[in-house]
Amino acid sequence: MPLFRLVRAGYVMAREGVFGLVSLPDLPAGPRLGLAVARLFERRAVRDKSADLRLSDALNKLGPSYVKLGQFLATRADVVGKDAARELSALQDRLPAFSHDAARAAVAEQLDRPVDEIFVEFSEPVAAASIAQVHPAIVRDKDGAERKVAVKVLRPGVSRRFQRDLQSYYLVAQLAERFHAPSRRLRPVAVVDTLAQSVAMEMDFRLEAAALSEMAENTAGDPGFRVPSVDWMRTSKGVLTMEWIDGLKLSDLDGLKEAGHDLEALGATVIQSFLRHTLRDGFFHADMHQGNLFVQDDGTLVAVDFGIIGRLNKHERRVLAEILFGFITRNYKRVAEVHFEAGYVPADQDVDMFAQAIRAIGEPIHGHDASEISMARLLTQLFEVTELFEMRTQTQLIMLQKTMVVVEGVARSLNPNLDMWKTAEPVVGAWIKDNLGPVGKLRDAGDAISALSRVANDMPLFADRIGRMSEELEKMTATGLRFDSETAEAIGKAEARHTRSGRVALWVIAVSLAVIAAKMMF
Repeated sequence: MPLFRLVRAGYVMAREGVFGLVSLPDLPAGPRLGLAVARLFERRAVRDKSADLRLSDALNKLGPSYVKLGQFLATRADVVGKDAARELSALQDRLPAFSHDAARAAVAEQLDRPVDEIFVEFSEPVAAASIAQVHPAIVRDKDGAERKVAVKVLRPGVSRRFQRDLQSYYLVAQLAERFHAPSRRLRPVAVVDTLAQSVAMEMDFRLEAAALSEMAENTAGDPGFRVPSVDWMRTSKGVLTMEWIDGLKLSDLDGLKEAGHDLEALGATVIQSFLRHTLRDGFFHADMHQGNLFVQDDGTLVAVDFGIIGRLNKHERRVLAEILFGFITRNYKRVAEVHFEAGYVPADQDVDMFAQAIRAIGEPIHGHDASEISMARLLTQLFEVTELFEMRTQTQLIMLQKTMVVVEGVARSLNPNLDMWKTAEPVVGAWIKDNLGPVGKLRDAGDAISALSRVANDMPLFADRIGRMSEELEKMTATGLRFDSETAEAIGKAEARHTRSGRVALWVIAVSLAVIAAKMMF
């Protein structure tokens, strides 16, 4: 039962001291008493632990789905608050590996062959996360050449576990929307929907392989960025085999320095690659943390783990580019107008007042590098503005917002003095020039003409359908509404099952349909 699982989760968090981290002086008496009771279950050993360790230990004990939930909520400071988001951001997606024998059995089942027939060598795991673990392996090609690959294997039973825990998440979200009016603007049920869809796609490795393939095509000519190639013959729903990447993780700053890599250039590559993929392709890696980014000897950035991806349609990309460019050029009035045009801000709000609020966020950024800017303060101010102007969460942008925060954090770890806006300007400016300038307007006009041409070609088909519909409606008005034999038989069975009131209801519906049809004609 979802309620039982929630109680268990609360107990584990209480034991690990998570509720002891809550410090809200304005909290009402009831919740404050609840927190005090929860702290009675706290283990003494956890009182000396740091906040991030308490959260990490609690979520790891609750299982993979809670680890993934914690990571997801770390990107939603608007939902959990900036302090909790900061602590959750330290959560590492590292779980104990499942047994080597279990991995071999899973591979054999998924690929329908013994492991020894598929791989020359299949080694112990080198990384284990909430959903899968990675094994190095050796394969032999048809020409007899051997090459090293990475084999990603889904955790046994993880899909079933996620489905159970998602029921609990939905229960909490529904209760929040029903009994806590301020939370409705943040749409917690929609947030869980996004998490559920993301996890479902992440657990089908065929989709990840397709994402790798698509990204490889999109970035074939990009400077300093690529993705691993996929071994499709050794890939299935629960197993993904791809090129082994020799390189240093972006989290290994000392190793990168010793190897002579330009950290400032790498930081710029991270930002610009993400923006290029987002604006140009509308398709981006939505989990670009340091552990998923490698640097090869020649300085090429290689992204792995495409279980989570994001997409934006052309309209959303245009909105994003105009907002970013407005911040870069300090055109806050235009930034405000774009928010209204996109429907992100209710029409009854004042555009000039919103522009003033945007200016208060943007001005402190200009003329200062990242080391001088309090991102926590800016983030808090942004969330206050969204509440002030009654902005609703845009579910289609959740993945983008999440990734932008992560990408900036990665770039800043490489270059603490990174100027986010200056780094972004070449990519955003070029996209604006190409898509919103004269050339872009001509292209849009061509697209509009092409769309009208397709509609014109389909007009005979539409006319034929409308004509037949008109004939049917005319028959109904002249002879009444008639059912085919299957419909009549279904109604008869329904009559046999239901009471007289049920039969009356069925005929009321039928008569209503006839009346509607008559009104449509007259």
